[in-house]
Amino acid sequence: MIFKVYYQESAKEVPVREKTQTVYVEGVSERDVRTKLKNRPFNIEFVTAVDGDFLEYEKQNEDYKVLEIE
Repeated sequence: MIFKVYYQESAKEVPVREKTQTVYVEGVSERDVRTKLKNRPFNIEFVTAVDGDFLEYEKQNEDYKVLEIE
C-alpha cells in the first residue's frame, strides 16, 4: 500500500504550514511507514493511505515518486 506522508524538513524547527512537504512511501501500515522514516530528521505531521482514484490522481503529479525504504 502507498502512504502519503506530510512532513517538515527539520524536527528542530516549529512547523509552518507553508513549508510542509510530502513524500510517498510503500508500507503495510502507518506504523510501518513511521518506523521506516524514524532515522530521518523529519517532523512527520500526518500519514494517510492513498489508493483507488486518489492514487491515480496523485500519479499524474510530476512530483509523484515512491521512496524505496527497507
